[in-house]
Amino acid sequence: MQLSTSLHHHHSLLKLLPSDISPPFSLFLKPTTSASTATNTSLSLSISSTASTSTAYSISPATSTTPSTSKTFSLDLLQQHLSNQNFREADEETRRLLTVLAGEAAQKRGYVFFSEVQFISEQDLRDIDGLWRKHSNNKFGYSVQRRIWRQKVGKDFTKLFIKIGWMKKLDTEVEQHNYRSFPSEFIWELDDDTPEGHLPLTNALRGIQLLSTILSHPAFEVEEEAEEDEVEGDKKGGLKGLRDSSNPSPLSNRVFKTDYSF
Repeated sequence: MQLSTSLHHHHSLLKLLPSDISPPFSLFLKPTTSASTATNTSLSLSISSTASTSTAYSISPATSTTPSTSKTFSLDLLQQHLSNQNFREADEETRRLLTVLAGEAAQKRGYVFFSEVQFISEQDLRDIDGLWRKHSNNKFGYSVQRRIWRQKVGKDFTKLFIKIGWMKKLDTEVEQHNYRSFPSEFIWELDDDTPEGHLPLTNALRGIQLLSTILSHPAFEVEEEAEEDEVEGDKKGGLKGLRDSSNPSPLSNRVFKTDYSF
């Protein structure tokens, strides 16, 4: 059957537009503003939004991972949303955190450019991903999406979007898929029918480069290498067990030895 893809013009989360065209609406939350103004300039950064309000971020010492600053942030709210299974709120909080971590330009703009993902530290991105996996029984998270993207669909984004449920199959004679409308058509509950890797969402209104850069972030390479080492270790252990069984040692040497090669 022929697979074709059509795009929503106004309501799709994933409509692809040229990178220099701003979307008709932003799905990225802007940082929460407060009435207080940061007073210690060495420890905080303030971005004025009105004459009487400002947005303050705490700043840790600058490192090579960002162009000028590396901001500390709290995962408490994200953990709270995830532990309560409030996945819609957790999804929005995740985008807010990425915007804060991506740097000052992203904060002022209100969303992240793919070129700014490099400024997000590996540990911060792993921590965010770890919370998603922890509170979804390893069903949600960027590393889950990365594994599907690399191992199951050959880095084909159309196949990825179908696999993780960002695209839906249309009821037509010829097989067609269309992007789901945000937010009503996305799945905000964790159950047996929820596609693996469905959350968190990544705004693709400016193309797939942002998602590609996130999934290619070095933060997930360490974990992937560890998983590959574990698989390789299991294979070697199995071969060793076969060799040992063909030349068994005396019972006195084997009776208390636990075999984990199964």
